[in-house]
Amino acid sequence: MGKKCNAPPECVPDYSKDEAYLKTVIPTRIALFESIKGQQLPHRQSISGNPIKYSSFTIPLNYSGMIILRNGSVKDGKKWISTPLDIAKGISKDWGENALISKVNGVLWDMLRPLEGDCEPKLFKFDSDEGRDTFWHSSAHILGQALEIEYGCKLCIGPCTTRGEGFYYDAFYGDLGLNEDHFKQIASGAAKAVGEKQPFDRIEVTRGQALEMFSENKFKIEIINELPDDKTITVYRCGPLVDLCRGPHIPNTSFVKAFACLKASSAYWRGNRERESLQRVYGISYPDQKSLKDYIARLEEAKKYDHRELGKTQELFFFHPLSPGSCVFLPHGARIYNKLVEFIRNQYWKRGYQEIEKQEFGLKPMNCPGHCLIFDHRVRSYRELPLRLADFGVLHRNEASGALSGLTRVRRFQQDDAHIFCREAQIKDEVKNALEFISSTYEIFGFTFDLKLSMRPDKYLGDLETWEKAEADLTEALNEFKKPWEINEGDGAFHGPKIDISVSDALNRKFQCGTLQLDFQLPSRFNLAYSAEDEAKKERPVMIHRAILGSVERMLAILLEHYKGKWPFWLSPRQAIVCPVSEKSEPYALQVKDQIHEAGFYVDVDTSDRKIQKKIREAQLAQYNYILVVGEKETEAGTVSVRVRDTRDLRDESIEGLLKFFRDEVAAFR
Repeated sequence: MGKKCNAPPECVPDYSKDEAYLKTVIPTRIALFESIKGQQLPHRQSISGNPIKYSSFTIPLNYSGMIILRNGSVKDGKKWISTPLDIAKGISKDWGENALISKVNGVLWDMLRPLEGDCEPKLFKFDSDEGRDTFWHSSAHILGQALEIEYGCKLCIGPCTTRGEGFYYDAFYGDLGLNEDHFKQIASGAAKAVGEKQPFDRIEVTRGQALEMFSENKFKIEIINELPDDKTITVYRCGPLVDLCRGPHIPNTSFVKAFACLKASSAYWRGNRERESLQRVYGISYPDQKSLKDYIARLEEAKKYDHRELGKTQELFFFHPLSPGSCVFLPHGARIYNKLVEFIRNQYWKRGYQEIEKQEFGLKPMNCPGHCLIFDHRVRSYRELPLRLADFGVLHRNEASGALSGLTRVRRFQQDDAHIFCREAQIKDEVKNALEFISSTYEIFGFTFDLKLSMRPDKYLGDLETWEKAEADLTEALNEFKKPWEINEGDGAFHGPKIDISVSDALNRKFQCGTLQLDFQLPSRFNLAYSAEDEAKKERPVMIHRAILGSVERMLAILLEHYKGKWPFWLSPRQAIVCPVSEKSEPYALQVKDQIHEAGFYVDVDTSDRKIQKKIREAQLAQYNYILVVGEKETEAGTVSVRVRDTRDLRDESIEGLLKFFRDEVAAFR
């Protein structure tokens, strides 16, 4: 088990053909789990039964926050006996049957895990982030069970996906390569687990017990050995699967009424190409079949509007093997790219940002250090703060070749990166201003968005008092912003708390693009300072990292799919096309084209010998926003017949009226 095997395939045990793994390793692991569980029960029973009180309990209300309930049917419980499920059943039959997870005094808690003392529980169904993440994490265990039983693989990690839909499990299979042909067998194993209504049992183990339990799996051993000494190690069991996991989980496997495998791909252990090659199976699950059918339908819809295919069809960009991960924008793609950058730059002018002139010296992965150097290149005064620096400089990151994916994951990109240097007293106002900037931008794009305040992680830099002050400032700013937001415990950056912004597109997919991060550490590491009112006194600025588009490349891809290739006029690379009815009208058509071009709009003219209906059809397929038909009548009157991209409606318009209409469309971001 110690070394990676580079010998021929026959040196790798093929557990899909050998029943030894199923007959020895799994039963031994289960026996050890049950033994430890049995040893812990007497202790729990000896301290159980004492009354505990629920100071309050909360359930979500219509996505808009939490409502505190006190209900006579919910009675205070008993220590080490009562569970969150008892509370759920006391609320209503619906909650008793559909509550998936609880949060007890801020800690996520299994519904069947006994409560250990007085507490404030919160309950969540599938319609919450906590509920969905737990549901998909538990589904990953069901997937892992099917994979281990069917193929005898060595399980590695099985989380819900970071994109917020579904889950995956990485495992080592030796020489076996999984593909769609295996999905039916995997789904059958998952269905068996669901049908058995397997509870998710939890135990706490010592490091030694964990090492013994997973002695046959070097990947789990590596994880266990890297856990900090003060970390509580937990193990979960559902049916034959015993897995190292911090949890929590849904009550039992029967909650997963709909399950499907989506795809299989290769992956490296720990994301390191020098390590073992693994197989990753992606899955999706729901509490009902209709939701799964709707999801599959959305996937099929999304495939039709994949930005990589639309990029080819609309001749926007391409990639070349000579420079993998570096997008080459074609003229029409460059138009959109430049419009996005121009839009943000215009906003910078209005909102008091100073843009830094581009000056490239080498490859850089981020703009933050450079902005610190700019702040520090001369003595700064408190009168200059807040100082808002913005940068569209080119960034490079060495993404693994297997992770490259169109415009969504590249090696060369630009960000609408900005850093705000301010005093501690200015944090709240600067965060509110940035939130308003984000909100107005996403409204223009037609995005809705969610806000999460990510709090101090386990490993953080700086002192606790500074962190608590920063978290309080962000909390106050979010409250005054008056949009719903949630707390994301322990998910802040190591250098400071942050606000994560997830946008939802027209296909109801979530993407994280914008971010707001407080940073007390970088100013300290660069020894940044400014003169206070008392010029003899120096104070340290606070740094706010801020992005709205994020990567311009990635945002372009998201928008291309969001609009399904039908760009709004203000952002469109093909705003209008003039279509003469016949050769007689071509001189006038060219004149119209020149007038529109001189007014600053993207316009083409179709002087081919095709029939007018064919020209119109081709223009519609090319996604021109407006098709301007000109014939003898229009030539004599000095007008154009305007046809909108997706309708048959026609209207006559003078050139002056048309240009005014175009300007109004751009001004309104339509």
